[in-house]
Amino acid sequence: MPGPRSALLYVVLAASASLASAAPPPLETAAPGEVGMSGERLSRIDALVEEGLADGEMAGCVVLVGHQGRIVYHKAFGERQSEPEAVPMTKDTVFDLASLTKPVATATCVMHLVEQGAVKLDEPVATYIPEFAAEGKEKITVFELLTHQGGMIPDNSIRDYEGDPATAMEKTLATKPIAGRGERFIYSDVGFITLGELVKRVSGKSVHEYSQEHFFGPLGMSETGYLPAEELRQRAAVTEKRDGEWMRGEVHDPRAYRLGGVAGHAGLFSTAEDLAVYAQMMINGGEYAGVRVLDPETVETMTTAVKVPRGWRALGWDANSPYSSNRGDLMSDRAFGHGGFTGTAMWIDPPQELFVIFLSNRLHPDGKGSVNTLAGRIGTVAAAAICVPCGAGAGKND
Repeated sequence: MPGPRSALLYVVLAASASLASAAPPPLETAAPGEVGMSGERLSRIDALVEEGLADGEMAGCVVLVGHQGRIVYHKAFGERQSEPEAVPMTKDTVFDLASLTKPVATATCVMHLVEQGAVKLDEPVATYIPEFAAEGKEKITVFELLTHQGGMIPDNSIRDYEGDPATAMEKTLATKPIAGRGERFIYSDVGFITLGELVKRVSGKSVHEYSQEHFFGPLGMSETGYLPAEELRQRAAVTEKRDGEWMRGEVHDPRAYRLGGVAGHAGLFSTAEDLAVYAQMMINGGEYAGVRVLDPETVETMTTAVKVPRGWRALGWDANSPYSSNRGDLMSDRAFGHGGFTGTAMWIDPPQELFVIFLSNRLHPDGKGSVNTLAGRIGTVAAAAICVPCGAGAGKND
């Protein structure tokens, strides 16, 4: 079980804070009409969210929509904690992103290593992690893990995570595939836990340290990272109970928790405003406010959808698959996004210069909420609000 945070992680966070002091500012806001959107149409999001709250699908949420490089909609609804006492949701609430960790942290780190020539997409994972070759996995490639085509089991037994994180990683790397390479699309946490370990083996830094150094720090995303500091934990959305205590600012995923809070498949925390910076960076082809963190070619490779046995996936991202119920119906074929078990979703549509961020605490308090359909409906409304030219109800003051 994880103990106190290591001194090394504190050093990394302190260094990131120093970088952030000279980093670019958050995205500017604009009235919808100033960037070719209908404020009247965007306002329909309010009713959708209120319906979800009334149906008990979540305790609360934060919704943010960006278009043409500016934030046009950013609201908080409901509560970030309802038990044992009610605490209102705020726009700066910190969320456990769950599987949004996969693309935003892990895949971004892997693609940066690819860009640096340290990793090759078509190379077997065992080239970088020799023990991964066990149980017939010697030919599974980095690309196949990024697109969930390696045949890996979705999740290995939680019993494999008893004891210390190093032993848990050994057992995870030794798991046996349940399908041949490329035969099936099997969404796999084990595959991304492996990719997180790959980042560490190649760079000498955990996915937490690497993402802070190369992405979140330089972009000024000071409220994004693993193992959030106490100030961020205090305004984090509460999920469920663990050992009789409410989880607030502590990773919900049990496997990530037992790996010390830092893993390739889950563990990242962030705010809507910070994720807006990441989304805009991706729309800009790897650059934000003069800070370049990825080459345009890297972003193109990462976000171009490829055919998989059940739909389309990008590298670390969803495109149009059985997991795409949180995708807006009117998004372009180039849109990419992802969701998270805790009730999070982000979709980015470069051709429409649009991104939609939905962050909720659907698991609070009873673990029974469901928000994917709601997130998809919000994405549809956001795309429908783009109007060229805008008519009545979409003026500068809307």
